Amino acid sequence: MRRRRSISFPRSVMRATRGFTLLELMVAIAILGLVMTMVAESFHAVASSKVHAEDRLAIDQSARLVMFQLGNELRGAVQTPFTPSRVMLLGQARQQNFQPMDAITFSTLDPGHSRYIEGFGPEVTIAYTSAPNPNHRGWYLLERTQFSSLLTSPPTGQAANTVVVADNLLSLHIRYFDGDRWTESWDSSQLAPGRMLPLEITIDLRVASTGSVPLTLSTAVAPPMAYPQW
Repeated sequence: MRRRRSISFPRSVMRATRGFTLLELMVAIAILGLVMTMVAESFHAVASSKVHAEDRLAIDQSARLVMFQLGNELRGAVQTPFTPSRVMLLGQARQQNFQPMDAITFSTLDPGHSRYIEGFGPEVTIAYTSAPNPNHRGWYLLERTQFSSLLTSPPTGQAANTVVVADNLLSLHIRYFDGDRWTESWDSSQLAPGRMLPLEITIDLRVASTGSVPLTLSTAVAPPMAYPQW
């Protein structure tokens, strides 16, 4: 009978065919977990940045819209020395939590950017005021009220056409230039006819943004119907 030969493999081949040890598997899993954690953190950072950027953009657009509308309405402020008109511009300097929170009421021919085909439209009185935001401490509501200037007294309660144009107001500072000096308030009823509008009005608006720094916008308005007071 023939004797069977036993086949022996080199030690290097035997080592190559062995599986992974438990320690090697644990190290591999730990490295994989670390890599997955880093990837997840990167995705979270990108998503958070996207949310903050979109929030900032939306707040910037809404604040600029408020400034644009207020500026246009002030440019249409009424002052007609040759035609009977309800000339009104009342600026009240106020403070809330040591921040300026001014209010302004004026009559205008340009409410909400409206345009008329021929001549002037009816005069409209507009008031911008503030009130605490009940849903967020430290923020304020910027409210806009509009009514016909033909009314002898402004409407109140539900009859007032009041809308909230911003719910994240931090401060509103309005100043008035009469040709000689800047003042913090204005009262057209105390001035001579035809000289009831300031030559220039500056507006500083500051609004809050969730998770980012507040946004501050400034503009200057020169009402076309105003003329030098000297």
